[in-house]
Amino acid sequence: MHIFETMTTDRVLKNVASEVPLFDDIDRKEKFLFVLGALFSRLISLQKAAEIMEINSDVFLELLDSMGLEFSYLTDRDVDLEKTW
Repeated sequence: MHIFETMTTDRVLKNVASEVPLFDDIDRKEKFLFVLGALFSRLISLQKAAEIMEINSDVFLELLDSMGLEFSYLTDRDVDLEKTW
């Protein structure tokens, strides 16, 4: 990757992060997007996500809710099993 492509990619990522309606500074917005990706990929727990963002896990869940993002501790398989009960 050339330096120009890296600069362009960085600028695009900054622009995307700046659109996050939460938090005031860009670094925190970028961190939030990274944490969301890790959380929804199940690489980290909700507790770890909240810890990284330096907020309470209940507050983190409220942030997700305010953005219309549903998070469940259950796996897709668990949800499917519950639907058959």
